[in-house]
Amino acid sequence: MTTHETHDTAEALAWQIRRRTFIGASITVGGAMTLPLLASCSTQDVEPQAESTTVRMSINGEQRVVDVDNRTSLLDMLRERVGLTGTKKGCDQGACGACTIHLNGERVVSCLTLAVMHDGAEITTIEGLEDNGRLHPLQQAFIDRDALQCGYCTPGQIMSGVACIREGHANSPEEIRESMSGNICRCGAYVNIVDAVAAVARQGE
Repeated sequence: MTTHETHDTAEALAWQIRRRTFIGASITVGGAMTLPLLASCSTQDVEPQAESTTVRMSINGEQRVVDVDNRTSLLDMLRERVGLTGTKKGCDQGACGACTIHLNGERVVSCLTLAVMHDGAEITTIEGLEDNGRLHPLQQAFIDRDALQCGYCTPGQIMSGVACIREGHANSPEEIRESMSGNICRCGAYVNIVDAVAAVARQGE
């Protein structure tokens, strides 16, 4: 190796050392500057989020005030906090319809909505359909026409059926099946369920 080549190699090595030293120092200084900033951010006064909320609702015609965890579904509030266990928890994913209720006059699956979203709402569950101890006509029709087997899905089926009739979607068996397609009966009582809904719809004609 010539003297010139040795000199070039030495300069390249020195440059690499200086470059590594610079980068290392930059990282060290940057980290030292960043850590206090992160620490200050973590120690800043952050207003804590409330874990629960007081909601006021009309449930089956009765004014209720409930203190509920913000993460609680409307279904769980009705069952666990209000004690209305007629509304059933099936899939807990909005796919089976067992938890169907009426919210401000519209049928909804209560497992997919948070209770805190409905302060001031009007809610009707299966327990609220009876009138002074007298079953709703559709409840009676389910009994008379044997429209249930295990009965677990029945509250949701009836709540959906009542809405189906009120919405004017019970003009034919096909229309009833389409309107109530979100309500699953694992026992397969669909024929009698449709028959019961159609019978009550005819009574209102």
